[in-house]
Amino acid sequence: MSKSIVVGSTLAVLGLGGIALGAWQVQEAQRGPEYAQITNVETLTRTVETPREVCEQVVVELPPQEAPAGQGASRDPHRVLGTAAGAIVGGLLGNQVGGGSGKKIATVAGAIGGGLAGREVQERVEARQHAQAAASQPRTTTRQECRTVVDTRQETEGYEVTWRRGERVETTRLDTPPEGDRVLLEEGRPQWDAVSSRDDVAQET
Repeated sequence: MSKSIVVGSTLAVLGLGGIALGAWQVQEAQRGPEYAQITNVETLTRTVETPREVCEQVVVELPPQEAPAGQGASRDPHRVLGTAAGAIVGGLLGNQVGGGSGKKIATVAGAIGGGLAGREVQERVEARQHAQAAASQPRTTTRQECRTVVDTRQETEGYEVTWRRGERVETTRLDTPPEGDRVLLEEGRPQWDAVSSRDDVAQET
């Protein structure tokens, strides 16, 4: 086989290949770009909890205050009024007992006993009055109470986009939602920076 025949055959094969490639390119150009239909966009969220402290002033009631013991519990710390009244009553009663010097002794004894009894009666009456006054006038104070509350909010994590081309259905996760209903495919892979809408294409044509 001569060298010219081999060269001619090679050129013929290359020529046929070029013709086939050109025909494929023309066919692809005529067919136009390939798109996939966006069928669903789902927003992916998560719940974020943020604790914080809340404080407020509240009014609380204090327990009844006990009446102070001793001299501070009365305006008449020595119980003079009760003692004097008791002595008078006791002296009058003792004066009616016996006669002569016995009456004097009974009067003195009655005055002493009546004074002691009057002192004790006054002390009991004043203690009761102090207790009633404390019960009728409840004491309150204001104090700060704090508690922890939890604020919740929904935070977007991304978008799950479902797209379809013929029988092929796939899902892709994106950071931002696509602004359109179809996406350009290059070598079968979606180009998410080339998302468009059918309405946009119709307006261009």
